Amino acid sequence: MDLRTEILAEHSRAQSLRIAAWIGRSPDRFAGLMTLFLQDDYRVVQRAAWVVSFVAEHDPALLTPHLPAMVARMEQAGIPVAVKRNVLRVLQHLRVPEPLHGPVMNSCFSFLEDPQETVAVKAFSMTVLAQLATAYPDIKNEIRLLIEEQLESNPTPGIRSRARKVLKEIQ
Repeated sequence: MDLRTEILAEHSRAQSLRIAAWIGRSPDRFAGLMTLFLQDDYRVVQRAAWVVSFVAEHDPALLTPHLPAMVARMEQAGIPVAVKRNVLRVLQHLRVPEPLHGPVMNSCFSFLEDPQETVAVKAFSMTVLAQLATAYPDIKNEIRLLIEEQLESNPTPGIRSRARKVLKEIQ
C-alpha cells in the first residue's frame, strides 16, 4: 500500500480505520505513517493525524520510539493544529517518559496561555498537565490559575467540562 496515496484518497473515518488496520502492530508501517505525520504537507499531516490516534488507541507501545520527535514537532512554531491536537490527544492516554516531562509541560502551559489556541488543544493540555501534576505537585496551583482564567475568558462547553474534571483531579 502506498500510504500517502491512501491518506489522500479519501478523508473519512472509514478510510482512516482501514489504514490503521493495515498498519496493525507493524513498527515499520507505523514509522512510515509517523514520517508523513511529522514532515509532510498540511493536508497529509491532518489526515495522518487521525490514523495516528486510531493506531495509538489499539497499540500505544508503537508510539514510544516516536514520542521525542512528536513532542519536538509540537514545540515548533507555526505547526498545523492537527499535529498539536493529535499529539496531545495521544499523550493524555500515555505515560509521558520522564525526559519529556519538561518539554511537554512547557508546551501545555503555553497552549493554555495562548488566547488564539483551539479549544481541543487547551482541553487536552489540561488533562496532560493534570497527569504530570501527580509527579510534580508544585504545578497544581499554576494549572488551577490557568484553568480559572480559561473559564473566565473562554467559557465554551468543552473548556467548562474538561476544566471541572481536571480541577477535581488535581485537588
